[in-house]
Amino acid sequence: MTPWDKRYARGEHLHDEPHPLVTTFVSDLHPGRALDLASGAGRHALWLATCGWRVTAVDSSLVAIQILKQRSEEGGLSIDCITADLVHHEFVIEREAYDLIIDCNYLQRDLFRSMRAGVTIGGIVIAVIAMIDNDPDVKPMNPKYLLKPGELRAHFEGWELLHCVEGKPPESHRRATAEIVARRSH
Repeated sequence: MTPWDKRYARGEHLHDEPHPLVTTFVSDLHPGRALDLASGAGRHALWLATCGWRVTAVDSSLVAIQILKQRSEEGGLSIDCITADLVHHEFVIEREAYDLIIDCNYLQRDLFRSMRAGVTIGGIVIAVIAMIDNDPDVKPMNPKYLLKPGELRAHFEGWELLHCVEGKPPESHRRATAEIVARRSH
């Protein structure tokens, strides 16, 4: 059992609310096809499905995907739940297949190209990813999994940026993040 499987088996992250950036920007969109990368137990996938989106949720944790399947069935929702290791490219993002791709709290740099190609023209990518943070009150993390300043924005150069913010949440000792909502214009 992987560390993430153990966390989900203990009940961690089962009741997380969708990220406010997702609910704010998606609420006014016409539902289409959505991809939730590193979905975990499905906080975004479940919310999107209740809003009428056709959702594909991908995560490497078998326990998280089993929980998501059960929760979607109990809610009468149809979500394509896929257990796949993104690091080993067990899931391939189809070209121009999604109107929305969400990536919250997961950094795999070689996925950015696939994410950009996987969104339809006019489609949106929403990403919220941890950044390097020298705050002594923040738990240390492997820098391999942390964005550098300006890095997320650079991956979406030439896209219409609807939202692009970096930094710490106000009055918080949480890790700094990079947030982006980017629309593919061509």
